Amino acid sequence: MNKPVRSIAVFCGLLVFALLIRVNWLQYVRADELNANEHNRRVQIERYAHERGDIIVDGNPVTGSVETTDSDFKYKRVWKDGPMWAPVTGYSSQAFDASQLEKLEDGILTGNSDQLFFDRTLSLFTGEKKTGGNVVTTLNSAAQKAAFDGLGDKKGAVAAIDPQTGAILSLVSTPSYDPSVFAGNSLKDADARQQLLEDKDKPMLNRALRETYPPGSTFKVVTAAAALENGLYTSIDEPTKSPLPYRLPLTTGNLENEGNIPCENASLREALRWSCNTVFGKISDDLGNEKMIEQANKFGFNKEIFTPVRADASVYPKDNRPQNAMAGIGQASNRATPLQMAMVAAAVANDGKLMQPYMVAERQAPNLDVIYTHKKEQFSQPLSAENAQKLQQMMETVVETGTGQKAKIPNATVGGKTGTAQHGLNNSEKPYAWFISYAKTDSGSPVAVAVVVEDGQANRDDISGGGLAAPIAKSVMKAVIDSEK
Repeated sequence: MNKPVRSIAVFCGLLVFALLIRVNWLQYVRADELNANEHNRRVQIERYAHERGDIIVDGNPVTGSVETTDSDFKYKRVWKDGPMWAPVTGYSSQAFDASQLEKLEDGILTGNSDQLFFDRTLSLFTGEKKTGGNVVTTLNSAAQKAAFDGLGDKKGAVAAIDPQTGAILSLVSTPSYDPSVFAGNSLKDADARQQLLEDKDKPMLNRALRETYPPGSTFKVVTAAAALENGLYTSIDEPTKSPLPYRLPLTTGNLENEGNIPCENASLREALRWSCNTVFGKISDDLGNEKMIEQANKFGFNKEIFTPVRADASVYPKDNRPQNAMAGIGQASNRATPLQMAMVAAAVANDGKLMQPYMVAERQAPNLDVIYTHKKEQFSQPLSAENAQKLQQMMETVVETGTGQKAKIPNATVGGKTGTAQHGLNNSEKPYAWFISYAKTDSGSPVAVAVVVEDGQANRDDISGGGLAAPIAKSVMKAVIDSEK
């Protein structure tokens, strides 16, 4: 071979070699990047070319897929009772991606997860149509409906947990939205989503997980736990050292109680029953900010909670003495999500053991084989079993003869705590109504619940945790108890 031909052959060989390197680089090294590229429409077309798996509640799907007629995306998502389930499922949109379980469990629901590799491989030989797997939740449909109906047209949220396992039984936020209205990729879908985003009532905000409120007097349960755990008081029926009036430390102002109630040197039981600000404000100051933060953290404050959907961190702040006293009664900069306060009630009900909240019980392959089962795990031990049982006595007194009597359930023992949290500068806005509680039957404690109501339509004097929130909590707890019969 003469030199010019040999040179051309070598050059062509180098070109072929370079081409092979380039092809392998694109197909293997950059494959994930190119597949995820927003301009790669073929990936999106394939994504919606088959039916999405379902999110399951009580053995029944609350989601589905329908064929489209106006798009090259063949299937789009639909929901059954979308507004009721949106705080659990989130949305899945051809134009706007997905959120919550629809986002976090997308690999299973689309059938693209590595956990489904065997099923995908098998379908290549069997010729079966590709479909997504299913996500089985812990939710209780009766409890969800009770919470959703109970809130009605009020703004607010409900979170309910099984104290013994951490399973989330209900997660409701109102006002809500129907994810189906923007599940496609048309201009109509875009307009529907924009209207939701511009709505002043924020229907797409998950208030159960992503809104923090001043917890008001419901936080006195945490303050009482701190008093018992730190040995400030050992008996719930001994008098506390609580003068009346009680002057906030380092100030010239008194901490007031709601009305003429017997709070002077009241025992922990009576102070919780009557919701004495003076008693719990002084306890918080006696313990100090550091110990109060430590106790709050044991219940889950000051960290994000993953269920697996993320819940915002509730906050018990580092602060000065007067602000710490106010935070001890659930005011000042103290902020909590409804999920967090349900966790507080759950820990008390479960003899001091707080379980990790979760809402995915199983994942199923398209053929319904179970490929994942959740194993319950302990989140923390906020208080001893002995002190938890003392707090149970206190919370049960609140429901039997105190401010939470509207939460009573026949043939069940209910413990609870009401709260009416101040809102706005100098309490200028209408307050938030809170109630946290648990129910016990002969077989244990199947449910703990937190309810918060932002009822801007109610008369200010009619807003109270016992009046607005406790009846909703009662209906949720009763639904769980009835469903176990």
